[in-house]
Amino acid sequence: MFEGLELLGGSLAGFLQPRHLTYTFGATLLGILIGCMPGLSATLAISLLTTLTIKLPPNDAILILICAYVGTIYGGSRSAILLNIPGTAANAAACLDGYQLARQGQAGRAMGVATTGSVVGSLFGIVCLAILTPALGEIALTFQSYEFFWLCLFGVMMSGSITGTDPLKGWIMGILGLFVSQIGQDGIHAHERFAYGNTDLAGGFSLIPTLVGAFGAAEVLTVMSERFSRPKVHTVDSILPRASDVVKYWRTILRSGVIGVYIGILPGVGEDMAAWSSYAAAKRASREKDKFGKGSVEGLIAAETGDNASIPGGIIPALALAIPGSAPAAVLLAAMIIHGVRPGPMLMIENPQFVYDVVAMNVYATVAMLFFGLFLVRPLLKVLTVPRTIIMPIVFVLCTVGSFAIAQRLFDVWTMLGVGVAIFYLRRHGYHAAPFVLGLVLGDLMDKSLRRGLVISDGDILPFFTRPICAVLAALTLVALLWSVPAVAERIRGLVRRRTANP
Repeated sequence: MFEGLELLGGSLAGFLQPRHLTYTFGATLLGILIGCMPGLSATLAISLLTTLTIKLPPNDAILILICAYVGTIYGGSRSAILLNIPGTAANAAACLDGYQLARQGQAGRAMGVATTGSVVGSLFGIVCLAILTPALGEIALTFQSYEFFWLCLFGVMMSGSITGTDPLKGWIMGILGLFVSQIGQDGIHAHERFAYGNTDLAGGFSLIPTLVGAFGAAEVLTVMSERFSRPKVHTVDSILPRASDVVKYWRTILRSGVIGVYIGILPGVGEDMAAWSSYAAAKRASREKDKFGKGSVEGLIAAETGDNASIPGGIIPALALAIPGSAPAAVLLAAMIIHGVRPGPMLMIENPQFVYDVVAMNVYATVAMLFFGLFLVRPLLKVLTVPRTIIMPIVFVLCTVGSFAIAQRLFDVWTMLGVGVAIFYLRRHGYHAAPFVLGLVLGDLMDKSLRRGLVISDGDILPFFTRPICAVLAALTLVALLWSVPAVAERIRGLVRRRTANP
């Protein structure tokens, strides 16, 4: 424990340099600006910044990405409160009560409450990140290929929950991501798969251009295809948080923090589910249920605490197991690998300082978030009135340049464009991009784990079921499957009914 505190102290002191502080406040401000603009997302922000920070030292690049991650999730609450349009999917729950408070002339109080919940939730998640990552890393040291195979499969099965009432579409997108990850040379013997003699396909689809296409190009196409008029922004009163709100709803804040971290750790669920789950739990436990949806301070603080607590929560399995907890964490994991960091069970042995560097990065990002949340409210509101016709072309240019900059391959630009168009059309039919990304990121590890396990066991599949941890993970995967069977069955019956009615 004392060794961990010493490492954390060294990390906190190390990032007090002017260069790091400039990166911290600059990236957090950029993240807030991106979050304020409806239609952009944390995954897009991290994807683009990964391409732009590729030449920076690893710690500098990861610091920028984490600060942008935290800032984007927080910034989305601004448009949710003032426009009733969530800046990111994670802030959708904040619309329910935040916008109602703004309509009642309490927009400043609503933003103060959102800032309070975001900061407290983030700090709670950081404490869990510092405590749980080393502990989970020690447990993961006992894992072999068998356990990692089941962890990856469980993550793909969880992708069904991302799509809410239609898990079948989530599984389809997760399996599609698994398939795309298999294109190219395999990671053990370098045999070409699904290349058909094409040298570009033999190199496989690079992760970052694919993610930029899924969350950048597709987002640009989606936003530009919708009608959008310049919104009217509510006036803002005092935004200073009230201590009474924190004291009165401390149970809600603590509960939402726990829920946010827990959901963040689960592979493939993400910040939006953390916000909704925290909001629903707060409503069930509240003595003021009738106020929810009509301007409840408790509902707003629960939603914003939950989504921000899930950010460090999603980083925990990414560091300890090399399995991301959300789509933005998946891009962050890819960026770490690009910069030479090897997340996984060996990280606490090979580079324990990096874990506490990540903790310190989250601390400074939270401080910057608090600073901008209190002192730059009115200037930031002008971002909400910028026309999308100006923003989206800039985003598209960054997507193109960033995709090419990674490896200077024109094929990566075509990958970005192709994936962007495909995801755009899939979205219009209710297929989400997050399960696809999860399958894409986990596919390589799942493939290697399965094949290595079979090599170790000489082709025997029994170790995949008889090892204790494997049995538990297999049972959880089966439960996740069975839990979604009723929804899948109803979906299939609906398709059959429609097909029968319209032969």
